[in-house]
Amino acid sequence: MLNNLTPEQQLKIKGPVVDIDNRFNKVFPSFNPFNKEFVLGYCLIDVFSSHFSFYITSQSNKYLNVHIQALDNIALTSSLDSSMTLVVVNASIKNQVTTSISHVHVYNKQIIKMIHHTVNVTTTEAELFAIRCSINQAINLQSIRKIIVIMDSIHSTRKIFNYSLHPFQVHIVLISNKLRRFFDAYNSNTINFWKCSS
Repeated sequence: MLNNLTPEQQLKIKGPVVDIDNRFNKVFPSFNPFNKEFVLGYCLIDVFSSHFSFYITSQSNKYLNVHIQALDNIALTSSLDSSMTLVVVNASIKNQVTTSISHVHVYNKQIIKMIHHTVNVTTTEAELFAIRCSINQAINLQSIRKIIVIMDSIHSTRKIFNYSLHPFQVHIVLISNKLRRFFDAYNSNTINFWKCSS
């Protein structure tokens, strides 16, 4: 019976349901399990597994000292190499306000400092957002071939490569798209994630 009515008449009969449907249509495409970034064989972890790595360590003094020495060497190396960028990311929640901070350094100079404040998000969301913004900035810099991300919460970073986490898919898709372009640009481009406790 609705098919015989004009669109205006259908709208009057359906009432606010149309508005709700349209609102949700704007939200749900971000959580699309059929997005090409999630197709097996096309995911970053399938195509570019040699372009990224994670460096974590146990909290024992023996390994922690070696890890800290390696981070010191990375900071020194990146200060001498204009094709490397060093990104330091942190996020925290205090009084229900989440703050994410990221610093992007190239050739021993701070190029970008970003601070974002928001409410009603988790620390993981804030960290993924900060990583996303930092990667965007680093990739847009000329002649960058290696990105080093240092953060205190490496588990957030690993979520970038876990495509089953529906609440974080918005960030995952955007980060994956940027990294895919970065890796496609030069076969030797890499990104390394290093854990550094606060």
